[in-house]
Amino acid sequence: MSWQRAISEAAGRISGHVRRTPVMQVALGGYPVALKLEQMQHTGSFKARGAFNTLLQAEVPEAGIVAASGGNHGAAVACAAARLGHRARIYVPEIAGPAKIALIRAQGADLQVVPGAYADAAARAAEWQAATGAIQVHPYDAEATVAGQGTVMAEWEEQGLVADTVLIAVGGGGLIAGALGWLGARRRVVAVEPDTSCALHAALAAGQPVDVAVSGVAANALGARRIGDICFDLAQEADVQSVLVPDAAILEAQALLWRELRQLVEPAGATALAALLSGAYQPAPGERVAVLICGGNIAPDPLA
Repeated sequence: MSWQRAISEAAGRISGHVRRTPVMQVALGGYPVALKLEQMQHTGSFKARGAFNTLLQAEVPEAGIVAASGGNHGAAVACAAARLGHRARIYVPEIAGPAKIALIRAQGADLQVVPGAYADAAARAAEWQAATGAIQVHPYDAEATVAGQGTVMAEWEEQGLVADTVLIAVGGGGLIAGALGWLGARRRVVAVEPDTSCALHAALAAGQPVDVAVSGVAANALGARRIGDICFDLAQEADVQSVLVPDAAILEAQALLWRELRQLVEPAGATALAALLSGAYQPAPGERVAVLICGGNIAPDPLA
């Protein structure tokens, strides 16, 4: 598959449906760093890109759309479905939290909150799809989703990105897969995961996707139990460096983004930056580093 062509086509397809998010060049924790503020995307995360790319080329049946989500993907699918005139049923686990649950409900979707984690929501969504014939929008392991997420990196390069290395947080792997598909070997991509939700790190160590336990402050966004096959294949091919960060480092990066830049992001949105600030990733002298800020749906909503 030509990922660059698929991502270019996705960029044209979703133009006018998603925001062109801002970029910044700042100094944080003693490092010069380029940031892309994708938490300013519709519904507060990059997920709108994959949702619109999927639905704009799908034949949506009368049964409508179904999706399982830790929160951000569900909000994005609900938003895209509403704007394109489709019915959507979204399954989320209880750990999605009240802010993300309220965000999905505000988009007008039929929201189903289920006990457990993302995998439990995914099982319920699969049952609904089988019973009704609804089309499912996968949050990370589908070509249309990955191509849509890859438009983040294509857009960033259009905006003049200057970086040798890009740090990206990983849950199920759709975002980093899109970045790898677009960049190829032109820049180094480093995968950053919480040490309590590390599906890609475990898969790379095992040589294949494996199930992992999921917990921690970013679990409702980065809590995939198993990495997507598309991400795993691209990460293996690129020999991606994988680093882990503890919850304390994620929370400190989240706080620093607020203190220094007045950017309010969720823990997942601060996870990639945490690798730089904590020393989990140590750039070489003169290495130019960029960090993708991926989500801003904190819980609880501070202005609710």
